[in-house]
Amino acid sequence: MPYLSWLTREEDIRSASQAAYRLLEEVPEYGAGDPNSENMLIQGDNLEALKALLPYYAGKVKCIYIDPPYNTKSAFEHYDDNLEHTTWLSMMVPRLELLRELLAEDGSIWVSIDDNEGHYLKVIMDEVFGRGNFVISIAWQKRTSPDVRSAISEGHESLLVFSKELESFKQSANKIPKSAEQIKKFKNPDNDPRGPWVSSDYTAQGYRPNQMYEITTPRGKKYIPPEGVCWKNVEDVFLKLVADNRIWFGKDGKSMPRRKTFLSEANCQTPWSWWSNAEVGHTQESKKEVKAIFGSKNVFDTPKPERLIQRVLQIATNEGDLVLDSFLGSGTTVAVAHKMNRRYIGIELGEHAITHCVPRLQKVIEGEQGGISKMVEWQGGGGFRFYQLGEPIFDADGTINPAIRFPALAAHVWFSETGHAYSGKADQPFLGIHDGTAYALLYNGILGDRKVNGGNVLTHALLDKLQTQSGGHDGPWVIYGEWTPLSDETLRTQKVLFKQTPYDIRAR
Repeated sequence: MPYLSWLTREEDIRSASQAAYRLLEEVPEYGAGDPNSENMLIQGDNLEALKALLPYYAGKVKCIYIDPPYNTKSAFEHYDDNLEHTTWLSMMVPRLELLRELLAEDGSIWVSIDDNEGHYLKVIMDEVFGRGNFVISIAWQKRTSPDVRSAISEGHESLLVFSKELESFKQSANKIPKSAEQIKKFKNPDNDPRGPWVSSDYTAQGYRPNQMYEITTPRGKKYIPPEGVCWKNVEDVFLKLVADNRIWFGKDGKSMPRRKTFLSEANCQTPWSWWSNAEVGHTQESKKEVKAIFGSKNVFDTPKPERLIQRVLQIATNEGDLVLDSFLGSGTTVAVAHKMNRRYIGIELGEHAITHCVPRLQKVIEGEQGGISKMVEWQGGGGFRFYQLGEPIFDADGTINPAIRFPALAAHVWFSETGHAYSGKADQPFLGIHDGTAYALLYNGILGDRKVNGGNVLTHALLDKLQTQSGGHDGPWVIYGEWTPLSDETLRTQKVLFKQTPYDIRAR
């Protein structure tokens, strides 16, 4: 497959794997609402924050929405949108690599972009996610009128949509509710007990001999398909539709047949790739939303309207699903996710993680009525927890930071071995079983105790205890520890692959 090349390409691709694993340290004074909430707001470099999330959330995120810098050569107060082209590519590639690892199999990633870098972004996303997992490029009509200063006014931005696995995404993607304007078109002129309906043309393009029959209306008028088309169904199906009062011949009973579609059976529709500002909002609407929250003197430069994010989440998620935005900006994505009862993780590097995102979510919890609140009948509630990036798990030499506690190292070991997020309690050496192999970690993180009975050394007694904790697992084991007095023959007999900490723990 062709790919995009630039001077530092190979180094940039490796930078995702070389980013440090850091701990996430909670800062309770910036959180709000339910103290047990799973929702997370993280302040810090998004590359390192994404790496920190992998051991816990790999393969668990249903929808990623990001609004990265567009590289428009313009100066913005809150973020750098004036990156040199290859620097922009260098920034995006490793982050996309990590975002892909976090996506669930039926998950999707939606990236807002304009024409400055959009076509290059499509090429690098083809490479990271696979061309076969490309879903669509959506055109969002962001303006309400042309910019008269331009030769040709830019009226839209794009949302590039990729899936983790296309067929799985197709199965899980939702249809969207019909708009109020569409619903107004449904009438009930014949008082059908099934309620309002619209009619559609009963012809289809092409020529099919078994769909070229003559139709006689209730008032005796006869029709054959016009030139170049045929009826939509064979005659047997047509007669069943007539018997079920699903064919409309007009009020006078003489008109060419049309098929009835009832609102009760079609209150949702398949989304398409053109999103008008009437449906999902525009830039003026989004600026009004943030002005209402932050005031006119503290407005974020390029926010997205809440209705736009609502449409993304309507298609890509259901209640309770996990949403991630690693270029959080003013916090629109997490505000909308909160109101729509989705779980979320938001990542923002700058100080406005505290000055913008925290107060916005606090107001959402208090029940603010801007944006989509009235549409979703939002009344407040819920909560979020605030985190900052802490100590790296490994030092510059790749050895374990002595400040690291057991749960953090256990999650890292599990992810390194299985490629899956760790969801255990991390309250015992036995971590779990994956694909028939049991995993254990002997590590106290503080004492560094090398005595045989110290808990970090694999002995016969400790091996028996691990077997008990596993429920009598009789398959292979991978056990991490500081040392073992057990012979190679004993380990083979017990189906144990022993790995020594810290040397055998992969830091990258």
